[in-house]
Amino acid sequence: MSQHHETVAPLVEWTQSLSVGIQEIDDQHRVLVDLLNQINEAIHVDHGSDVTNAILKDLVDYTKIHFAVEESLMRVLGYPGYEEHKDRHQELIHEVETLQDKLLTGQKGLSFELLPFLKMWLMRHIMSEDMSYAPFFLEKGVIASSPHLSPGRRLWQFMTSSGRHR
Repeated sequence: MSQHHETVAPLVEWTQSLSVGIQEIDDQHRVLVDLLNQINEAIHVDHGSDVTNAILKDLVDYTKIHFAVEESLMRVLGYPGYEEHKDRHQELIHEVETLQDKLLTGQKGLSFELLPFLKMWLMRHIMSEDMSYAPFFLEKGVIASSPHLSPGRRLWQFMTSSGRHR
């Protein structure tokens, strides 16, 4: 009994062009890209709405954590675009949660509508909104990379060093 497993091309490929130059933020963006690709696969391989909804919930939850990290840094560092960026985060979360609610109520065909929206949202968020704060963060002393540290230690160092001006 061999099982046929369909291979689905990723919706988004992580490339250096998506890097904001701050390892912790890039690592979080990679997780978001991975979750988006998991949703893409679940929809195309037809794993069912329960699987798709569970992954979408993970994406929403992780996005909230990611946005909280960004907003904390913006607040601590005095980023001039903080309020606008925070407002945009709230709009994006609302849009995704609205789609999530529609999926949960079983609206047919919505899952394929979801993919282009999520891809556009993630790419626009990284390429324009997050790229705009990266130089400011780096100028204020946020460490670009700490590859010798574990992810947990890197996040701790990232959060605790960000308030210091060098």
